Amino acid sequence: MAEEHPVEWVRNPVEWTGNQLAHAAHALGAAGHSLHHIQETLHSPAPAVWKIRTQDVWDVLAKGFKDFGAFRTDVIFICAVYPVVGLLLGKLTFGYHALPLLFPLISGFALIGPVACVGLYEMSRQHERGNRVTFATSFGVFRAPAIGAIVMLGLLLTTIFLLWMVAAWEIYRVTLGPEFPTSVSAFVRDIFTTPAGLTMVVVGVSVGFLFALAAMAISTVSFPLLLDRDVGLDTAIRTSVRAVAANPVPMALWGMIVAGGLVIGSIPLFLGLIVVVPVLGHATWHLYRKLVPR
Repeated sequence: MAEEHPVEWVRNPVEWTGNQLAHAAHALGAAGHSLHHIQETLHSPAPAVWKIRTQDVWDVLAKGFKDFGAFRTDVIFICAVYPVVGLLLGKLTFGYHALPLLFPLISGFALIGPVACVGLYEMSRQHERGNRVTFATSFGVFRAPAIGAIVMLGLLLTTIFLLWMVAAWEIYRVTLGPEFPTSVSAFVRDIFTTPAGLTMVVVGVSVGFLFALAAMAISTVSFPLLLDRDVGLDTAIRTSVRAVAANPVPMALWGMIVAGGLVIGSIPLFLGLIVVVPVLGHATWHLYRKLVPR
C-alpha cells in the first residue's frame, strides 16, 4: 500500500500561501522604498546639457538601427505587442462609432511611446557596457533605484495622452460633430471638402503639436537619465526640458522623425511598429548620450 503523507498534503498549501504573502509583503516594501526614494532624490544636482547638431540626430538614428540589428530577435519579441494593441484600439474605435478618434489614437503613440521604450533603453545601456543582451535584459528597469520615479513619469505621460484624447474629441464635436460619421468614406469626404473639416484638421494638428511638444520636452532625456543615474524626478524632467530648449532645431528634426516613423509604422495594420518602435527606442538612448555628458 502506498505510503500516505497527510502532513505534507496539508502543509504545502499553507507554505504556498505563506510564500505568496511574503512575496506580496516584499512587493509592498519595494513600492514603499521606491516612493521614499522619490522623496530622497528630489532637488538633486542637475547634470550639464550639450548642444548638438542636426547631423547628430541622423547619427543616433543610425545607431538605433545598429542596435536593432544587433538583437532584433529579442526586440521584435518585445515589440510584437504594439501592432496587437494598435489593432485592438482601431477595432474599438470603429466598433463604438468613434472614428474621429482613430488618428488621435495613432498619433498618441508619440506621447506614450517613451514609456513603452524604457526596456529598450536598458538594452542599449547594457549593450553599451559590453554586457550580453537578451529580451530579459529589458526587465532590468524594475531593479533600477529610480523605478518609482519612472512609473510616476509614465503616469504623467499617460495623463497627457488622455488629455489629448479629450481635446481631440472636443475639437471634433465643435467642428464636424456632435453626430458620429455615417461611414469612413463620408468622414474622409467631410474632412477634406468642408470648411468644418479643414478647421478640424488645422486646429487638431496645432493642438496635437502642443501636446507632442510637451511630452517630448519632459521625456526625451528624463527616462534614460533616471535609468543611468540616481537623480530625482524633478531633476530628470528639468534636465530634459533644458536639453530640448538648448537644441531647438535638432530636437524639431527628432520630433518629425519620431512622428513620421510612427505614422508610417502604423499604416500597414500597425505592423511597421515592430521595427519603428525599437529603432526609435534605441536611438533615443544614443540621443541622451549626445545631450548629457557622462
